Amino acid sequence: CFRSAVLICRNYKGDVDMAEIDRFLPLLMQHEEEGLLCPVLSHGKVHFMWIKHSNLYLVSTTNKNSNASLVYSFLYKIVEVFTEYFKELEEESIQDNFVVVYELLDELMDFGFPQTTDSKILQEYITQEGAKLEVGKSKVPTTVTNAVSWRSEGIKYKKNEVFIDVIESINVLVNANGSVMSSDIVGSIKLKTMLSGMPELRLGLNDRVLFGLTGRDKGKTVVMEDVKFHQCVRLSRFDSDRTISFIPPDGESELMSYRINTHVKPLIWIESVIEKFSHSRVEIMVKAKGQFKKQSVANNVEVRVPVPSDADSPKFKTSTGQAKYVPEKNMVVWTIKSFPGGKEFLMRAHFGLPSVENNELEGKPPVTVKFEIPYFTVSGIQVRYMKIIEKSGYQALPWVRYITQSGDYQLRTNV
Repeated sequence: CFRSAVLICRNYKGDVDMAEIDRFLPLLMQHEEEGLLCPVLSHGKVHFMWIKHSNLYLVSTTNKNSNASLVYSFLYKIVEVFTEYFKELEEESIQDNFVVVYELLDELMDFGFPQTTDSKILQEYITQEGAKLEVGKSKVPTTVTNAVSWRSEGIKYKKNEVFIDVIESINVLVNANGSVMSSDIVGSIKLKTMLSGMPELRLGLNDRVLFGLTGRDKGKTVVMEDVKFHQCVRLSRFDSDRTISFIPPDGESELMSYRINTHVKPLIWIESVIEKFSHSRVEIMVKAKGQFKKQSVANNVEVRVPVPSDADSPKFKTSTGQAKYVPEKNMVVWTIKSFPGGKEFLMRAHFGLPSVENNELEGKPPVTVKFEIPYFTVSGIQVRYMKIIEKSGYQALPWVRYITQSGDYQLRTNV
């Protein structure tokens, strides 16, 4: 882990000379100058697999044909754990916490094999307060040697609840003629678990991946791709009967993520007309229409409209919301707090232009939109049931919330 010099280093197997890391930065700079930069750099028999975070490079060295996906997953896991511990992962946080960093590196990996990588479990016995460590935690928690390494035993809550968030981000690219060029949905199911003991949870969804094997694929179903589960999910059970069965981590976690590659009708449609009057002014008219169900409402909508870099003296007129000129980004931001489905709103903007023409060639940035629609998913995915089974037999309440939000949402313009 280093910036311009090695900050901290750990040799797990001893089969690569520690001095090899000194070759990494010159090699990186050389490849960068030649325009040949790639995630894996090699010098002789030594391979450097690296990622950059903030002002740091995290580098793994190997002289074998290692599993690259495992190495990169581990490097990103280091970033996640260190960020949990130090809030910000940068040079100063490493220098201020050398002892804790070395302890973490020793627990995260053993002889080149990843071990305990859950920050909540690590925080049970590696703290940033050394004096308390000796008194309070003299033995390693059972979670480290337990089959359920992501959850501690003996957790107790007065009120047992599970909060389930189904969050979908919409990525849309619309060309200047109004045709959808590309679109997809990136979704995740997030949990906030406040359950006592060691409960078994079973989650039922309405997607075709789950019902395909049982033949119950009638009705409204969703085809998922790139499905990725948290380590707590029993994959063998999922493979056999498509049941999502798991013992959940305590607190917040992402149970699964997925992608749906489908044609998505833009939920907020934008029509923009930009007229330039030479050497005097530019007039902009933007119409926004909600193309989702009337009973739904989009919150905190932002329509970002590009304007010429030399524009000045802005004047606005809106049928709802507020428009603001952001000169440092060469754009108008039109904010609508509440946007009901099926409604149309207008925004007009007037800018002055300098008498001397700007000879610089400017691109045609797209109009971008930000929004969030609660109680709604584009894919139609639904949580059918959540069964909570615990040996003490307590009753628990599952709460489900659906949110659709904008991802990379762009509409190109003619002007």
